[in-house]
Amino acid sequence: MNKNSHDRNHDSNNADHENNQRNHESNHQDHDHADHHAHMVADFRRRFWISLVLGIPIVLLSPMIQQFMGVSGQWDFTGDAYIQFGFSTIVFFYGGWPFLTGLVDELTKKNPGMMTLIGLAIIVAYTYSSAVVFGLAGKVFFWELATLIIIMLLGHWMEMRSVMGASGALEELVKLMPSTALRITKDGETEEVKVSQLEKGDKVAVKPGEKIPTDGVIADGRTSIDESMVTGESRQVEKTTGDEVIGGSINGDSAIAVEIQKTGDDTYLSQVVDMVKKAQESKSKAQNTADRAAFWLTIIALAAGGTTLGAWLLAGREFVFSLERMVTVMVITCPHALGLAVPLVVAVSTAMAAKKGLLIRDRTAFEKAKNLDVVVFDKTGTLTQGQFGVSDILNFGSLSEEEILTLAAGLESRSEHAIAKGIVAAAKDRNVDIPDPENFEAIPGKGARADVAGKKIKVVSPGFLKEHDLAVEKSHQNKLDQLAHEGKTLVYLLVDDQIKAALALEDMIRESAKKAISGLQEMGLKVMMLTGDSAAVAKTVADQLNLDDYMAEILPDEKSDQIKKIRQENKRVAMVGDGVNDAPALAEADVGIAIGAGTDVAMEAADIVLVHSDPRDVTAVIKLSRATYRKMVQNLWWAAGYNAIAIPLAAGVLYPFYQFLLPPAAGAVVMSLSTVIVAVNAKLLST
Repeated sequence: MNKNSHDRNHDSNNADHENNQRNHESNHQDHDHADHHAHMVADFRRRFWISLVLGIPIVLLSPMIQQFMGVSGQWDFTGDAYIQFGFSTIVFFYGGWPFLTGLVDELTKKNPGMMTLIGLAIIVAYTYSSAVVFGLAGKVFFWELATLIIIMLLGHWMEMRSVMGASGALEELVKLMPSTALRITKDGETEEVKVSQLEKGDKVAVKPGEKIPTDGVIADGRTSIDESMVTGESRQVEKTTGDEVIGGSINGDSAIAVEIQKTGDDTYLSQVVDMVKKAQESKSKAQNTADRAAFWLTIIALAAGGTTLGAWLLAGREFVFSLERMVTVMVITCPHALGLAVPLVVAVSTAMAAKKGLLIRDRTAFEKAKNLDVVVFDKTGTLTQGQFGVSDILNFGSLSEEEILTLAAGLESRSEHAIAKGIVAAAKDRNVDIPDPENFEAIPGKGARADVAGKKIKVVSPGFLKEHDLAVEKSHQNKLDQLAHEGKTLVYLLVDDQIKAALALEDMIRESAKKAISGLQEMGLKVMMLTGDSAAVAKTVADQLNLDDYMAEILPDEKSDQIKKIRQENKRVAMVGDGVNDAPALAEADVGIAIGAGTDVAMEAADIVLVHSDPRDVTAVIKLSRATYRKMVQNLWWAAGYNAIAIPLAAGVLYPFYQFLLPPAAGAVVMSLSTVIVAVNAKLLST
């Protein structure tokens, strides 16, 4: 081996090693992230159980509890106060440690919040009770300290489990990918390799029922693919040679060979995971509102606590009573549920959207979707399929439509032209048998000729007829002119040089487009279309779909100007396009929605990506946005609104009249209950 070859191989090996290292580091980071959450849940669970075990004797040794149970003085023994102090010290430092460190962290950042409230409450309770044990006159309330910490640990534990559960879809997406694949070697044998070792251009064998290891195209074989776990599409999708397949989807009943197209971070599933992760981490306007509310609630809690302490002292009550009221106020006002209200809904809605094939890339734009006034669709590839289909067949002779399609599709089955594919597709849709042509020959720029079923067949353009002085009978001309005026493409079928039929082709409207338009209009939105096609074509599509308005002959660089004009009318606009030449318009709109499929789903200009390429999903986006907002409002009201009643009760406003006092433990119960309700309410999100 010469030196240059050795260097090239060495560089290649280094590059492979670096790529594997990057993939390993990325996987390691994701693994560490998941491990960290699992560790936090386990840590709170462990602290809760240990504090609960120690809390039982603390509660039973409390004079107040003994009095309540009617055993006052019967369970007393020498040193019981010191045992209570010892157990309480462990609970304070071990069970209360997350709240103490949280207090320091919040004060260091000059952003007092939930942890500040809990931390101050347990510090005051522990310090005062310890002083009483060692000689200060007063009453100990270690049992309130213990129950407060235990209940708050339980609340944190349940919340973290809820958050992890809401983010579970992300973990499930990661689990979809198989770890190994059967790579096909040059001699046709197979070898089992790690998926991380696959490179673009490799071919892998996928047996029936196996997961496709990564994105690619079918190199050999025909099968059905179950993509439901990846895209949400419930029915199996038929695939054949040349069709794209998505990593993580499940092969059906036939073995296939797949040529690898994308690996690692470039794959569809990796892009989905990245989008979901970014959306879950991004802060929305509602979340910022919740954070500000939590900060002000903290200020209110500290002020209310101090006022409560001062008011009871001025009223002549003992310090321990006044202190207990202050602690209870600070506990009940803790904005724990408020801090959870929005993030949980965000996590649940993002996971729901991902399962439905709605990939949210910008949370703020997603929230804007609830207030939209206008939805503007691009035509080609969005409302239409982006490919020719036969819309009309005009018979000039004695042939039936089936015979016309048989002859035309037989000829065109050898052509790769878009019109030819449309004619062949129309024949297949009608289950017409397509005969093999003989002596096929293309007529450059004009059509093609061949022998089909023993006849000389041509499918040609109007230009070919004009060039050869061939004309259609005048009785058919009006219909032909009408089809041309509608922007349809006309081709003619010649049998033995006689004009026998005309076929009109157009960009076929998606079956789901009409339902999408009517659904949006029923929601009170104005629906428009933006296209570079002629006014005739645009009008035909607009009439078929019953659009409110359309704009035709708009160049790609002019589309964003049209969106800007609509916005200047104080209308909130969503633009729906294919994300390529529509990118400026997608960026200009209040909400940019990209129609994408398979591995082309990551479109940088869009705020939301529709995996299924189904216009009806625009309706689903708006419905989910509205439902998400409703849940956020419900949670924010519940998390903060109950304080209007709870704070006065905790301060003891009913005590002079009804001798009612809300104990600190009851305050903790109410706080934790509000947290649980917020978590459950978020889980109940539906459209």
